[in-house]
Amino acid sequence: MIGPLATGLIVLSLVIALVSLLTSMRNRAMGTVLLVGLGVLELGLLVQAGFVIAGMVRGEGPDETATLIGYVAGSLVIPPVAVFWGVGERSRWGPAVIAVAGFAIPGMIGRMLQIWQGTV
Repeated sequence: MIGPLATGLIVLSLVIALVSLLTSMRNRAMGTVLLVGLGVLELGLLVQAGFVIAGMVRGEGPDETATLIGYVAGSLVIPPVAVFWGVGERSRWGPAVIAVAGFAIPGMIGRMLQIWQGTV
């Protein structure tokens, strides 16, 4: 895993969560800004997943590979599901779902870093 990329993804995810909360509090539907933000977040997560897989192929990484793969796969699924749900729910609850996704990703990335570094 790349530490600076993980930090950037955590910050981006928290910004998306805060914008989503503000959008939800203003009783607005999801807009283009959130959609683009989630797309950029997904691209970053895919890059991080590529580095994790490449590291594991080289023999690096933790003993708990199944747990790490589960966290990587879960983090890759969350943004597309949030987009699907956010676009489908045209009330204030669409951005609220995106906010939950935005707050879930930093926890998952932090846990992946712990597993990768062996500090379980």
